[in-house]
Amino acid sequence: MIAHHFTVDLEEFFQVAALESRVPRSEWGHFESRLAAPVAQLLDLLASHHAQATFFVLGWVAARQPELIRAIARAGHEIASHGWDHARVTTQSPVQFQVSIRRTKDLLEEITGEPVWGFRAPSFSIVRGREWALDLLINEGYRYDSSLFPVRRPGGGYGYPAGLSDPHWLERPAGGLVEIPPTTLRWCGMRLPAAGGAYFRLLPYGIVQAAFRQSEQRGIPGTFYIHPWELDPAQPRLAVAWHTRVRHYGGLSRTTRQLARLFSEFRFTAVRDTVAAIAASRGRPPEVAAVCA
Repeated sequence: MIAHHFTVDLEEFFQVAALESRVPRSEWGHFESRLAAPVAQLLDLLASHHAQATFFVLGWVAARQPELIRAIARAGHEIASHGWDHARVTTQSPVQFQVSIRRTKDLLEEITGEPVWGFRAPSFSIVRGREWALDLLINEGYRYDSSLFPVRRPGGGYGYPAGLSDPHWLERPAGGLVEIPPTTLRWCGMRLPAAGGAYFRLLPYGIVQAAFRQSEQRGIPGTFYIHPWELDPAQPRLAVAWHTRVRHYGGLSRTTRQLARLFSEFRFTAVRDTVAAIAASRGRPPEVAAVCA
C-alpha cells in the first residue's frame, strides 16, 4: 500500500497571504495565537491512524512557540521550513530569500536538535523566473523542495504549470535536490489542483480521493497539505472581499470530519521517507538517506 505524504503548513490564521491587506506584518504581534488546539487535533488524528507527517514551520512561529515545535518533533513528525515570515518568493530579492531560509533552518535545528532538509514556499510562490530560489536552497543545505505546484492559476504568483506531477530529482546549477510537488488530478488532459487546503474544503471529497487513487495507480506517493487554521471554525472573521471570505472561511466546519475519512482510506508518512528513497536510487547525496531513513 502506497504511503502518501501528509504535510502541514504551520502558520497562524492571520498570516495567510490572502489576508495581507487586512493584517500587515507589523500587527501580527497583537493577535492571540490559536495554534495549540488545531495542532493537538492533528497530532491526535495522526497518532490514532499510526501516521507520520511533515510540518513546514514558519520561523516567526517557531521563535515564539519553540515548545510546540518540540512537541511535534517528539511525536515523531518531520520539521521542515516554510520561511521566516510567510513572504512570497515573488516579493523577495535573492538576498532576502537567502536570509529567510537560513534564519529559519538554523532556528528549527536549534529547537529540535535535528537537521532540517525540506522547504515549502508560502503560496507555492516559486514560479517561472524564480528558479534561482532552488539554487539558494541547495546552497543553504536543503535537500528537498515542495513548492512547484504544477497547476496554472491567473495572476502568475502561484503555480508552476511546466513542472512534473510526481516526486522527482531536479538538477540545478548549484547541484541537485528532490522536488515533491503537491498532488494534482489528471482529468480530460488537464491537471487540476487536488492537494488539500481550500480545494479540500470547498470541492467534493471525491476529487482528492480520485487524485490519490491515480497516484497509487502510478505507484508513487501523493502529497496532501493542510493548515492548522483550517481545523478552527471559531477563528475570528476579518472583513475581506467576498471571494477571499469564501476561500478562507468556507468549509471550515467540515475539515476535521473529512480528514478523518482521508486517514481511514489512505496511508500517510513524512516526506523524508520518499526523499531517502529517491536519494538512495540516485546514489547521492548519501547523507540524505542516512538522516531520513
